[in-house]
Amino acid sequence: MNTTLIDLPAKRIVDWATFHDVFADVLGLPAFYGRNMNAWIDCMTDADDPDTGMVRAAVQPGQLMTLQIDDAADFARRCPEQFNALIECTAFVNYRRMEAGGTPVLSLLLSGNLSAMR
Repeated sequence: MNTTLIDLPAKRIVDWATFHDVFADVLGLPAFYGRNMNAWIDCMTDADDPDTGMVRAAVQPGQLMTLQIDDAADFARRCPEQFNALIECTAFVNYRRMEAGGTPVLSLLLSGNLSAMR
């Protein structure tokens, strides 16, 4: 499976508003994006379908979008709600797609001093 790496500047995330700002900016979420995790899930479910317009930085069908979070331990410490929501909702997007007979579309690449997350 081919993957496209998307660098997500988590250092810019300090609260829910900036979480949604960063994703909208980096992935090109639509103007009508609801800026909540249900809307995030809806957009990311179509991350491999450029025709829907839900993710401007969409990958091609059958590809995997890998969201790279550098210094993930810092992000988890600073914004535990947003960090946990990102993990849970990424898993839910893949679960939702597999339940519908599709394949996973998202993965997370967490880098940095991950032992600090324990």
